[in-house]
Amino acid sequence: MSVFLSSEPASELWGKSALLSYSDQGITIHYKKEHRLGAIQRAGRKIESQGIYQLQLAGDGWDLEANWHFWLGYRHPKTHQTSKITWSKLSKNDKQELQHRLSIIDWSRDIINQPAEDQSPMQLAERSAELLAAQSSHIHYQFIAGEALKDKNYMGLYTVGRGSVRPPVLLELDYNPTQDSNAPILACLVGKGITFDSGGYSLKPSSFMESMRADMGGAALVTGALALAMARGLKQRVKLYLCCADNLVSGDAFKLGDIIRYRNNVTVEIDNTDAEGRLVLADGLLCADKDNAKYIIDCATLTGAAKVAVGNDYQSLLSFDDKFANQLLHCADSEHEAFWQLPLAEFHRGQFPSSFADIANSGLPNTAGASTAAAFLSYFVKNYKKNWLHIDCSATFRKSATALWATGATGVGVRSLANLLMQLK
Repeated sequence: MSVFLSSEPASELWGKSALLSYSDQGITIHYKKEHRLGAIQRAGRKIESQGIYQLQLAGDGWDLEANWHFWLGYRHPKTHQTSKITWSKLSKNDKQELQHRLSIIDWSRDIINQPAEDQSPMQLAERSAELLAAQSSHIHYQFIAGEALKDKNYMGLYTVGRGSVRPPVLLELDYNPTQDSNAPILACLVGKGITFDSGGYSLKPSSFMESMRADMGGAALVTGALALAMARGLKQRVKLYLCCADNLVSGDAFKLGDIIRYRNNVTVEIDNTDAEGRLVLADGLLCADKDNAKYIIDCATLTGAAKVAVGNDYQSLLSFDDKFANQLLHCADSEHEAFWQLPLAEFHRGQFPSSFADIANSGLPNTAGASTAAAFLSYFVKNYKKNWLHIDCSATFRKSATALWATGATGVGVRSLANLLMQLK
């Protein structure tokens, strides 16, 4: 089946402002110029839902972004492996970029969609390392797992993950194309990799727990972003830390009232075992801080509050450094991805007091959940007011389909972060 593009309206036969029309030649997507890419993505979603699985993108207008946005809408977790699309003719560079997106961003979507039973913390870490090692030979990595985390004083990750028979894992990966072991580290990326989040003893209701296969979306985002930047020719040194664990209920699971002492001597009282993402990220941020990286970026499906604020339509961005935040927002605009900056101020750092430790792991009632979560993380970044970004991944996964997206992972944010890594100096 051939699919064409047209900026002309469809015949009234197909209804007022029809998106699609049909003829002996195939399907035509009708779009208004100011909404072109959105219309193409909606058309892809609609065509897949009609059970049309063999397509050729034909005629004029199919540039790189048109091809890609059609795929964003068309791709479905159940049918994408058997669907066959013949892409339009593109320049050599655009064809290469499309192939990079199809392999790397689709990897991120696939790994987020994996059932938790098929993806342990170690499997997530291994698959992430394999993706990055496939992009370059200038990769070195190690896994620190189980009791070794306790031995090395990675107590946040160890504490959260000890309740599962599948041990928690820290992936430390160094991409160093300079081949100089003393080369400065441009950026450290830190990702939350909770492969299933029951909420622990602060147990989630089923309606909130059913999508917790996707609670490792931050790890998938930073891994995909680094891989895409490498594929685009990243020449500077970047390190990656993935904090991978299950958050389950057992006789070994951590409990409310427990206190964690981190390597920087900050103590944290557990007020809510379902606020576990910030506990594992703290270890990764301390590693990044020790590396003296110029920039630190962490990504996590951290709070429901971020989704309340922006829905699934934007990735939420929080930072004390507006200049750095604006740099990411510009990169997102150029990559046609949606980010929105939420407030983060000094007073947020005082909104999770504890009577028994320096801070608690959840905020006071009636405070801004996404902002207090980001403020919590700031306790593990020495120079938190400069060159640090926190992304609360509210657009990573959709529990139900929309006119633009199938149910499941979206891959939104991979392109923007890859672009940012290419821009940093």
